[in-house]
Amino acid sequence: MTYLLALDQGTSSSRSIVFDARGNIVALAQQELPQIYPSPGHVEHDPLQIWGTQLATAREALKKSGISASQITALGITNQRETTVVWNRKTGQPIHNALVWQDRRAEPVCAQLREDGHAGLIQQKTGLLVDAYFSATKLQWLLDHVPGARAAAERGELAFGTVDTWLVWQLTGGRRHVTDVSNASRTMLFNVHTNQWDDELLALLRIPRSLMPEVQPSASHFGDTKDDFLGAPIHIGGMAGDQQSALFGQACFSAGMAKNTYGTGCFMLMHTGSAFQTSRNGLLTTSAAQVSAAPQFALEGSVFVGGAVVQWLRDGLRAIEHSGQVQQLAESVPDSGGVMMVPAFTGLGAPYWNADARGTITGLTRGTTLAHIARAALESIAYQSAALLQAMSRDAVANGGQPVTELRVDGGACVNNLLMQFQADLLGIPVVRPACVETTALGAAYLAGLATGVYQGTDELSALWKAERRFVPTQDKARADALMARWEQAVRQTTAQ
Repeated sequence: MTYLLALDQGTSSSRSIVFDARGNIVALAQQELPQIYPSPGHVEHDPLQIWGTQLATAREALKKSGISASQITALGITNQRETTVVWNRKTGQPIHNALVWQDRRAEPVCAQLREDGHAGLIQQKTGLLVDAYFSATKLQWLLDHVPGARAAAERGELAFGTVDTWLVWQLTGGRRHVTDVSNASRTMLFNVHTNQWDDELLALLRIPRSLMPEVQPSASHFGDTKDDFLGAPIHIGGMAGDQQSALFGQACFSAGMAKNTYGTGCFMLMHTGSAFQTSRNGLLTTSAAQVSAAPQFALEGSVFVGGAVVQWLRDGLRAIEHSGQVQQLAESVPDSGGVMMVPAFTGLGAPYWNADARGTITGLTRGTTLAHIARAALESIAYQSAALLQAMSRDAVANGGQPVTELRVDGGACVNNLLMQFQADLLGIPVVRPACVETTALGAAYLAGLATGVYQGTDELSALWKAERRFVPTQDKARADALMARWEQAVRQTTAQ
């Protein structure tokens, strides 16, 4: 038997999964990752806890599986993106806690970049909008605010990395300082046309090039683990940021294929092949996971509040005791009774990009019950995702492509059949749930398998992908269009003065 190990380092937990060559889960281990909130808008992780929890879960998964490290053909890594770590090359010690992707402390620098007219240049080179979400201004903040950091960086004593880079440095005992194109593309310092760090952007942000890791394709040899960590050296063959890894794990390898991950928020990516497309509809352009040096791209959109609206029903309204009860409550009424909910608790993400929007519930009558509100809350996840997919399809058509013909889904909320059926009804295309919903980790394992000859190409991986259920639209287009028009009206009311 051939086995692959995936390390899945996320924002709230570190996980490790052992897969067999057919993509079946053999064993899984998970540990919570503590969150650090030093002040409002600041979110940090301890890099040593990231490493410690990830190593512990890898050891536990191997132990649960009964498989030794010497039986693992290769290891793949997928990770929370944009989170920024800087450490001393000699000691391996971080100079500060990691600044998590959610951290907003660098927003004043971003505002200045926009004011100075640099946004167009940055988007043209990186595909990204200027935002504190990305790594560049986080890195600049660390160099400017940690005593002695900038001088040490200019002497070549420090190393920068996103979480993938930090883990490989640790796993290889400091022998490898490396990242992949998908993670590099989320830094706001990487030219996605040339697949290289951009000297003009490094100079603009005052970041010494010596800090930057080597960039490789997502399926390549990133190094080998030290044998004392897991019991034997393991070839590190795959690496990709979590959303690009999920796109790969869903076997979305060609232009026009799309996936949506339903988590706390929702992340939708559509593969655009080798074509770099600047969105006209509020989406980001990002590098997809790459199995060779040839650039591959995707359009990406984020919904800020997806599954988190169910947590609000539980903890805010106390409408349910457990998140799993929401489907039963929502199904106790035939529809939302005209209630429309826009969960803009932290503004609205793509395609609206309205930071000032605030949540609303409209269409209330004396007949409205908690069940109607629960159904409207659940449906809001599908409405927001439908708006994203429509934006993607408009971009695709504008660039000479075709609209998306099916949506592959994963993430915790995709197990909700009511939500998935409503999503299909709104979109007018099938929504397909795979047999393995651990697609983020699976993508990393597949990349590692490609790099080591376990698989001969993506056609083989496409053949392994299996659907668990297809949700086919059951309402006509006119009804779906009317519902979306009501949704857009509700969105406009979130900022009504």
